[in-house]
Amino acid sequence: MTVDPPLVEEIRRASRTMVRELGFMRTTLAATDYSASAVHALLEIASAGTLTAAQLVQLLGLEKSSVSRMMGKLIDAGELEEAARDEDARVKQLRLTDKGKETVAHIHRYGQAQVTSALEHLSRSEQQAVAQGLAAYARALSAVRTSVKAAGSPITVSSGYRPGLVGRVTEMHAAFYSRHANFGQFFESQVAMGLADFAGRLEPPCNRVWVATHDERIVGSIVIDGEDLGNNQAHLRWFILDDGCRGRGVGRQLLSEALCFCDQFGFAAIQLWTFKGLDAARRLYEAFGFELTSEATGQQWGTSVTEQQFTRIRNTPI
Repeated sequence: MTVDPPLVEEIRRASRTMVRELGFMRTTLAATDYSASAVHALLEIASAGTLTAAQLVQLLGLEKSSVSRMMGKLIDAGELEEAARDEDARVKQLRLTDKGKETVAHIHRYGQAQVTSALEHLSRSEQQAVAQGLAAYARALSAVRTSVKAAGSPITVSSGYRPGLVGRVTEMHAAFYSRHANFGQFFESQVAMGLADFAGRLEPPCNRVWVATHDERIVGSIVIDGEDLGNNQAHLRWFILDDGCRGRGVGRQLLSEALCFCDQFGFAAIQLWTFKGLDAARRLYEAFGFELTSEATGQQWGTSVTEQQFTRIRNTPI
């Protein structure tokens, strides 16, 4: 696709202004004593719950030695602590201390106030355009970096049906929830039947599926079902990632695509149902404006779990 050179220069000028106004020219960021890379590291660890140094290297796009030094400083400052991974004691997971959680809460308050103050100068439609445009541009920048690092084998996100969709998405659900919730054949069958039904309803414009693929293999999915709930509400369904692509921003990209679609389509609200204990997923949902609206224990999937409903009202900032 050809790109208009004046458009490139306009985006570059805007990017330079954003870098200055958001404070990235300073030695510290977000009214903390930490560099921009350290602030971003704290935010990524808070979002995921725990991360290894290797995962941070991938997420932040920094050299291994730089991340190692930065993590050492944050540990010494009492912001982070190390814990051995259950399945391999040699792998150290990084997580926030109580002090680190307070620091991240401060960073969020600062950032939210900064964005809110700027958006107050824009109309509602301009605010939505900014959110959607920035999300799309961020995905494009990330895709360029991923493509270079993966030597031509990036994880890509696309919408629409792909051969093998029902079977592969069912497989990922069955594998994940058998480990995390002890679900078995009944759950797998229900997922397969639901997906098969939905795949036959992709023609209406209110229904959409996105898949993440790596080397033509499906490694993630998310669905917006615009029909089954009624009342101009969207149902977010079958959001799943293969274990091998977790911690690389793929889930965030899939969720962003789905929510931008919902906002553009004009759904009044988005509903999703999940299970208590999936903390990393919950943090991601809440980061995108979802709120817990109900919680109840049941055995409809063959084993006792606490099912949770999360709701996102239209025009919640992304």
